[in-house]
Amino acid sequence: MKYDFDQVIDRANTACEKWDDLQNRFGVNDVIPMWVADMDFKSPPSVIQALTQRVEHGIYGYACRPDSYIDALVQWVKRRHQWSIEGEWMAHTPGILPAISVIINSFTQPGDKIMIQTPVYHPFARIITSLGRQVVNNSLKFENGRYTMDFADLEAKLDGGVKILVLCNPHNPVGRVWSREELTMLGQICIKNKILVISDEIHCDLVYKGYKHTPFAAVSEAFAEQSFTCIAPSKTFNLAGLQTSCIIIPNEALRERFNQSINSLAIGSPNALGITATEIAYRSGDEWLEQAIDYIQGNLAFLVRYFQENIPQIKVIQPESTYLVWLDCRELGLAADELATFMLTKARVAMNEGHIFGTDGEGFMRMNIGCPRSLLEKSVHQIKEAVTFLCRA
Repeated sequence: MKYDFDQVIDRANTACEKWDDLQNRFGVNDVIPMWVADMDFKSPPSVIQALTQRVEHGIYGYACRPDSYIDALVQWVKRRHQWSIEGEWMAHTPGILPAISVIINSFTQPGDKIMIQTPVYHPFARIITSLGRQVVNNSLKFENGRYTMDFADLEAKLDGGVKILVLCNPHNPVGRVWSREELTMLGQICIKNKILVISDEIHCDLVYKGYKHTPFAAVSEAFAEQSFTCIAPSKTFNLAGLQTSCIIIPNEALRERFNQSINSLAIGSPNALGITATEIAYRSGDEWLEQAIDYIQGNLAFLVRYFQENIPQIKVIQPESTYLVWLDCRELGLAADELATFMLTKARVAMNEGHIFGTDGEGFMRMNIGCPRSLLEKSVHQIKEAVTFLCRA
């Protein structure tokens, strides 16, 4: 392997949320952080080199999105996902969550209903409620260790005046890569009920071998005209701190209204370093990404085998994408708060509590395996020791 993903890099004292904010988030410092969704890998060398050159230039004034940047995104989406988009369809935001907030605020009114599919990325519900909208939950079905969409429940609840559906594609935290058939069924229901779709596709590039990501808007022109597709290099290349996201809006009327809202909030100006990093990552990051996926998939294989052989009480929900793993811990017999406390204080591993992703996440934990294998090995060994002691008690 050309790139060294085994290298353990000390991230302490770099204003790093994952490592430096443990005390604020969990109340402790001496635990292994396997929670927030960024990787403990260096970004591609080409990105580091480009950023170094840009920093050495010495002037960091207001930035724009040059044609070369737009072209890099267009070519990446076409090359990686076989979706032909136009440069004019793209809007800039400093992150996908701000974009979701702007869309909800611009296209709905206080009291309107917004649908999510839990267990799902917890900020969705927080944004909806903070804007004075109502959350409508279309829970995923969990059968035989696999999650699927409940279309009957979805269609029944759309009749209640839902204005927008927030789709997580691929899904965080359960790791599903929704098939074209599933997306088609979902989209047809939304078209029929005149529902706008926000498709959060931030994890679209981190798909395991044997699976293929399908952009929601690429399924049909009708879907494209009724949706917003949110992508970013942040998960793909570990660039979240550079706050650069792209919102693809083929519908001209929707795009114009979105951009008006972005401009009114004065959040449309890009991060100068983010522009540099994003362009070079999308132009030259394919090889690095392929090797990163291989390494993470190796981490997953190790994790699955270790739990099966040493901690059978915890079941790994096999992900099809992302470096986030959904762990079914219900056999431990612990309540939601007890489970989180157990992992933190007994196993000394900081993970995301399942219940924050929705009530149907109770009894689960989300683990980040985007790290050197030695760190993963240490984490699961500590979990094993804690579970062994618990079961003996």
